[in-house]
Amino acid sequence: MARSLGKQNPELTHAVLELRRAARANDAPIWGAVADRLERSRHQSVPVNVGHLDRAAGRSEAIVVPGKLLADGSLARALTVGVFDCSESARAKIHAAGGKVLTIHEMLRWRPDGAGVRIVT
Repeated sequence: MARSLGKQNPELTHAVLELRRAARANDAPIWGAVADRLERSRHQSVPVNVGHLDRAAGRSEAIVVPGKLLADGSLARALTVGVFDCSESARAKIHAAGGKVLTIHEMLRWRPDGAGVRIVT
Protein backbone atom coordinates (compact mmCIF):
# COMPACT_ATOMS: atom_id res chain seq x y z
CA MET A 1 0.00 0.00 0.00
CA ALA A 2 1.28 3.46 -0.89
CA ARG A 3 2.29 5.78 1.91
CA SER A 4 -0.09 8.68 2.55
CA LEU A 5 1.57 12.04 3.10
CA GLY A 6 -1.44 13.84 4.52
CA LYS A 7 -0.72 16.97 2.49
CA GLN A 8 -3.45 18.77 0.59
CA ASN A 9 -1.12 20.51 -1.88
CA PRO A 10 -0.53 18.14 -4.84
CA GLU A 11 2.59 20.06 -5.90
CA LEU A 12 4.09 19.53 -2.44
CA THR A 13 3.20 15.84 -2.47
CA HIS A 14 4.78 15.43 -5.91
CA ALA A 15 7.94 17.25 -4.78
CA VAL A 16 8.33 15.03 -1.70
CA LEU A 17 7.91 11.85 -3.72
CA GLU A 18 10.36 13.05 -6.38
CA LEU A 19 12.92 13.98 -3.70
CA ARG A 20 12.62 10.55 -2.07
CA ARG A 21 13.11 8.81 -5.43
CA ALA A 22 16.16 10.96 -6.20
CA ALA A 23 17.67 10.26 -2.78
CA ARG A 24 17.43 6.50 -3.38
CA ALA A 25 18.44 6.52 -7.05
CA ASN A 26 21.46 8.80 -6.67
CA ASP A 27 22.53 7.75 -3.17
CA ALA A 28 22.10 11.38 -2.11
CA PRO A 29 20.78 11.64 1.46
CA ILE A 30 20.47 15.42 1.18
CA TRP A 31 17.35 15.04 -0.98
CA GLY A 32 15.78 12.78 1.64
CA ALA A 33 16.51 15.43 4.28
CA VAL A 34 14.84 18.10 2.11
CA ALA A 35 11.81 15.81 1.71
CA ASP A 36 11.65 15.35 5.50
CA ARG A 37 11.60 19.11 6.00
CA LEU A 38 8.90 19.60 3.37
CA GLU A 39 6.72 16.98 5.06
CA ARG A 40 6.67 18.90 8.33
CA SER A 41 3.69 21.00 9.20
CA ARG A 42 3.86 24.70 8.37
CA HIS A 43 4.00 25.49 12.08
CA GLN A 44 7.28 23.62 12.42
CA SER A 45 9.04 25.36 9.55
CA VAL A 46 10.28 28.93 9.77
CA PRO A 47 10.56 31.04 6.60
CA VAL A 48 14.09 31.95 5.53
CA ASN A 49 15.08 35.50 4.61
CA VAL A 50 17.46 36.52 1.82
CA GLY A 51 19.82 38.13 4.34
CA HIS A 52 20.31 34.77 6.02
CA LEU A 53 21.40 33.20 2.73
CA ASP A 54 24.30 35.62 2.41
CA ARG A 55 25.63 34.57 5.82
CA ALA A 56 24.97 30.83 5.42
CA ALA A 57 26.29 30.13 1.93
CA GLY A 58 29.85 29.12 1.29
CA ARG A 59 31.78 29.71 -1.89
CA SER A 60 30.52 27.69 -4.88
CA GLU A 61 27.64 26.18 -2.91
CA ALA A 62 24.07 25.92 -4.07
CA ILE A 63 21.40 26.56 -1.46
CA VAL A 64 18.11 24.69 -0.97
CA VAL A 65 15.33 26.29 1.06
CA PRO A 66 12.70 23.66 1.89
CA GLY A 67 9.91 26.11 2.52
CA LYS A 68 9.25 29.80 1.94
CA LEU A 69 11.96 32.33 1.03
CA LEU A 70 11.22 35.93 2.01
CA ALA A 71 12.95 39.20 1.06
CA ASP A 72 14.14 40.64 4.38
CA GLY A 73 17.83 41.57 4.32
CA SER A 74 20.27 42.09 1.48
CA LEU A 75 22.37 39.85 -0.70
CA ALA A 76 25.91 40.84 -1.67
CA ARG A 77 26.86 37.96 -3.99
CA ALA A 78 25.43 35.75 -6.66
CA LEU A 79 23.88 32.54 -5.36
CA THR A 80 21.95 29.68 -6.91
CA VAL A 81 18.96 29.01 -4.70
CA GLY A 82 16.48 26.14 -5.00
CA VAL A 83 13.17 26.90 -3.29
CA PHE A 84 9.75 25.38 -2.90
CA ASP A 85 8.10 28.79 -2.54
CA CYS A 86 9.55 32.27 -2.96
CA SER A 87 8.20 35.80 -2.71
CA GLU A 88 8.55 37.97 -5.80
CA SER A 89 10.66 40.55 -3.94
CA ALA A 90 13.07 37.81 -2.74
CA ARG A 91 13.34 36.55 -6.31
CA ALA A 92 14.09 40.11 -7.48
CA LYS A 93 16.83 40.57 -4.85
CA ILE A 94 18.55 37.33 -5.85
CA HIS A 95 18.40 38.24 -9.55
CA ALA A 96 19.68 41.77 -8.79
CA ALA A 97 22.73 40.25 -7.05
CA GLY A 98 23.44 38.15 -10.16
CA GLY A 99 22.09 34.87 -8.80
CA LYS A 100 19.31 32.61 -9.94
CA VAL A 101 16.28 31.03 -8.34
CA LEU A 102 15.37 27.46 -9.23
CA THR A 103 12.48 25.30 -8.18
CA ILE A 104 13.33 22.20 -6.20
CA HIS A 105 12.56 20.11 -9.31
CA GLU A 106 15.07 22.14 -11.36
CA MET A 107 17.65 21.84 -8.57
CA LEU A 108 17.23 18.05 -8.64
CA ARG A 109 17.89 17.96 -12.37
CA TRP A 110 20.88 20.32 -12.01
CA ARG A 111 22.56 18.48 -9.10
CA PRO A 112 21.04 14.98 -8.85
CA ASP A 113 23.84 13.70 -6.60
CA GLY A 114 23.46 16.62 -4.18
CA ALA A 115 27.14 17.56 -4.34
CA GLY A 116 27.78 21.14 -3.27
CA VAL A 117 24.21 21.67 -2.04
CA ARG A 118 23.45 23.04 1.42
CA ILE A 119 20.08 23.09 3.16
CA VAL A 120 19.24 26.40 4.84
CA THR A 121 16.37 26.41 7.30
